[in-house]
Amino acid sequence: MTGTTRSSDGLDDRRKRLLFRCWHRGTREMDLILGRFADAEIANLGDGDLDRLEQLLEVPDPDLYAALIGDKALPSEYAGPLFERIKTVRAVDHDV
Repeated sequence: MTGTTRSSDGLDDRRKRLLFRCWHRGTREMDLILGRFADAEIANLGDGDLDRLEQLLEVPDPDLYAALIGDKALPSEYAGPLFERIKTVRAVDHDV
């Protein structure tokens, strides 16, 4: 099941894969957080941000979720402006 509101039409293969991966993390909370971020931002991300998103998707769900809610620090190789943008999007999603 996907909650995506964005069609993958018009996206290149890399962005389509990332959109799918963001909505299919394994835990519903992370699906909602990363999926909503991807819906809103995937078309506008540059290659560097896409690289960083691919790296973030390698972080296990419990660790990434803990970092997003502030319970655990994210290792420095994953932290940065993209992670902060994801946190900002998550902050406005009060129903997660």
